[in-house]
Amino acid sequence: MSTPSESDGGSEIGPHGKTVLVTGGAGFVGSHLVAALMKRNDVRVLDDFSSGSREKLPRGVDIIEGDVRDPKTVRDAMAGVDIVFHEAAMVSVEGSVEHPLRSHAVTCDGTLAVLDRARREDARVVLASSAAVYGPPESVPIPESARKMPTSPYGIDKLTADQYTRRFYDLYGVETVALRYFNVYGKGQNPEYSGVVQVFMQQARAGEDITIEGDGTQTRDFVHISDVVQANLRAGTTDRTGEAFNVGTGESVTIRELAETVRDVADSKSDIVHVDPRPGDIDHSRADVSRAKMALGYESTVSLSSGLGSLIDELTV
Repeated sequence: MSTPSESDGGSEIGPHGKTVLVTGGAGFVGSHLVAALMKRNDVRVLDDFSSGSREKLPRGVDIIEGDVRDPKTVRDAMAGVDIVFHEAAMVSVEGSVEHPLRSHAVTCDGTLAVLDRARREDARVVLASSAAVYGPPESVPIPESARKMPTSPYGIDKLTADQYTRRFYDLYGVETVALRYFNVYGKGQNPEYSGVVQVFMQQARAGEDITIEGDGTQTRDFVHISDVVQANLRAGTTDRTGEAFNVGTGESVTIRELAETVRDVADSKSDIVHVDPRPGDIDHSRADVSRAKMALGYESTVSLSSGLGSLIDELTV
C-alpha cells in the first residue's frame, strides 16, 4: 500500500475536461474531492458553509453559497454541468437524532432537488451514501445486498437518498452511482463532527486519557480520505451506473487496537480508559469491497498505520 500523499487525488483517473459541481464542497470529503477534480476539470462548489469552511477550498474554484434544498439555487449551480458529486448532507448522527426534521430536509430533500435537476441537465450524479444504511449487520463483511436496518435518522435519510439515486436511473435514465462510505478519516475533519480516529489523535497528542466507549471489542473499517476520493473519481466515469458500491478497505480493527496504534504512532504515554458504551452503537462493521473492485477498479491503497502516521504529521504541523 502507498502513502496517502502518493495516492491522494488519483491524477490519472476520473473525469477530464468536464464541468463538475461538488455540493458540500467545503466539507471534509468535499474539499479533498474538489482539490483532486480541479487538476483536470472546471469545478464549482455549492455550500451553505454551515459546517464547511472556505479556507479548505483551493483558489480558482467557482463558489456558490446557498442551500441545496432551494430549487433555484440548485438550478443555477447545476446549469451546464456534466457531473455532480453530491456530498451535501447532515454530517452528524447525533445531530440527526436531535434534529430529525432538519436531517431529513437537508439529506433527502436536498438529494431529490439535485436528482430532479440532473435529469433536466442530463448530468451524472455520484452520491455520498453511508454504511449507516445497513445498521447492525447480520454478518461481516457486509455486501451491498445486505439487509438495510438503519438505527438513526441519519442512516434512514442516507438510505432514502441512496434509494432515490438508484431509482432515478431506473425511472429517468439518469446516470447515478451511490457510494456507501465506511469510517472515513484523514486531514481536515471538522472537530465538531470528528470520528473516533481524530478524537483519539487529539487525546494522544495532548497526553490525555484515550477514552473508548464500551469494551473496545467493537470492530470498524477505517478508510483513508484519499481512497474515498479515488472511489469518487472512478464513479465519475464508470459504465456501471444505477448501482451502489461500498467504499472501505475490506479490513477491520477493534477500537482497542485502534487506540493502541494511535498511542504508538503519536509516541504518547496516554492511558487507555473505558467509559459507558454509546447507545445504539453496532458491534461490528467491515465492508465487502469486491463489487467496487470488480466494477470500478477501486482498491484501498492506504494502510491504517500509514494513514495514522500521516495524520499525526499533519496535526503536528
